[in-house]
Amino acid sequence: MKPNKTIVLLLLLLLSACSRTVGGVNPTAVIALVADQPAVTFEAGITPSPVPFQFSLPTPGAEPVSVWRPPLYPIPWAMSAYDHFYFARPIAADQVNWPTPDYRYGGVFFGRSIVHTGVDIPTPEGTPIMAAGPGTIVWTGWGLFSETPGNEDDPYGISVAIRHDFGYNDQQLYTIYAHMSAMNVIMGQHVETGEVIGFVGSTGAATGPHVHFEVRFPSNSFFYTYNPELWIAPPQGWGVLVGRMMNEKGELIQQVNVTVLSEATGDTFVVRTYGKGGAVNSDPYYNENLVLGDLPAGIYKVTFRYADETRDRQTWVDIFPGQVSYFTFHGTDGFDTERPPAPTLNFLPSALPATPIP
Repeated sequence: MKPNKTIVLLLLLLLSACSRTVGGVNPTAVIALVADQPAVTFEAGITPSPVPFQFSLPTPGAEPVSVWRPPLYPIPWAMSAYDHFYFARPIAADQVNWPTPDYRYGGVFFGRSIVHTGVDIPTPEGTPIMAAGPGTIVWTGWGLFSETPGNEDDPYGISVAIRHDFGYNDQQLYTIYAHMSAMNVIMGQHVETGEVIGFVGSTGAATGPHVHFEVRFPSNSFFYTYNPELWIAPPQGWGVLVGRMMNEKGELIQQVNVTVLSEATGDTFVVRTYGKGGAVNSDPYYNENLVLGDLPAGIYKVTFRYADETRDRQTWVDIFPGQVSYFTFHGTDGFDTERPPAPTLNFLPSALPATPIP
């Protein structure tokens, strides 16, 4: 069969066009007709598939014991000009990290003249103890209570003290960590918040493994302690109850059990007013003798038995998130929830002279 002349003519014209140069360069042919083209094996059939992309996930840690508690407020935290939640907790969230109710600040346990100058956090032997804030290690080892280095009869056992990089009202702040099984720092070392400084133990006068945690200012001394529950950040959405309880003469009522009942959940908490002791100090602003931290926000009924009365005294307080809720009791005058007045300058003379001094 003879080819059609018209088709042959069109093919010749196309080949002529493709042979022209553009700018002196022969363009690549759009279509190349190659006789007896060998079969090409598909590339994917001979090249192994790449290894699928994988995430390298860390091994899950221990389930938090305090999973029912929200995370702590970031530090420093203060809703009021006179609050000072400056410190993180010395025990991590995967362990119990709140004070045991029976060993709070100001309690009297082993004798009428011995008061508790910190809070006890019971956790298993060997649990890491972390710095509550940045600072410099100024004490390590035995003898902190007696201020006698190396004294292995010291009731605080193996202890660490940190002088912090910040202060309060231009006064130096310290934190104390006692009853360690071992230390992880040396004198003069600088540590950051959350850095492991030692491990929970029961050295010294301890009935079981725990960390005894103190806040001190302006001196690193047993007689300059303050309630740590007013210094460590509460869980988010939770608050702190602070009270000043007095008799008719304005004297602080000592070692009285106070019951705090949640109206929403029915949970009951018991806290005791401070005992008498020169090492127990009230906050400069609140002048309190009762602190109960870690309370979920809500309304609570506060009750206690006053003197020889046969009926409980009671009032209601509203706990606000991240704040201190304050009340006072003054004998027969009852309860009041008004916060203390702003501090005044204490260096002014009580009276000015009638005439100018020349």
